[in-house]
Amino acid sequence: MELKHVANPIGEAGATKQVLSNLFYGWGYNFYRRENQLRADDLLIRGKLSELLGAGRAHIASLEAAYRREHLPPPTREQPFPDSVAVAQAQALQRVQRDIESLETTIRTASVPEMDRVHQRHQNEADVLEKLVAVDSDMVEASMMLRDAILRIHDAATAPAAVAEVLDTSAIRALWNRRQEVLSTLVG
Repeated sequence: MELKHVANPIGEAGATKQVLSNLFYGWGYNFYRRENQLRADDLLIRGKLSELLGAGRAHIASLEAAYRREHLPPPTREQPFPDSVAVAQAQALQRVQRDIESLETTIRTASVPEMDRVHQRHQNEADVLEKLVAVDSDMVEASMMLRDAILRIHDAATAPAAVAEVLDTSAIRALWNRRQEVLSTLVG
């Protein structure tokens, strides 16, 4: 994933223009500063991750509804109880939805790296934020592959087995753990 780079117009400005620009941008907050762009990119990428996982979860929900319509008819006098295997399969689809929803919520509600003046003096924050955006980009690729694999499933009758076969959130969770390690170097 390639991110756009915007040149910083304040970087080459004279001393007076820099003071005026800094006052205009809120006492030193520069929207064009690389670190601030990377923070915004992190939010955009996590929004896209959440959207991709949500699309996969919604497709599994539609497969579950179709599976329930097909395999779990309303009770009748002849068959008052549903088939236990069909109930277990439908519940497996629900568990998968909850697993994806949990991952989606974790990604969507994660904290944004803060702009800390003390840490900026002692470390190169831009390098850490670039690593963070790189990990986030890898997570987008893994999420797109997962979503595409889920969207290829169309048959409700075989949905539980097919979803169990293609669903592997461990790659995304491993990347999320790597992201947390990168963030810990920023904080610690």
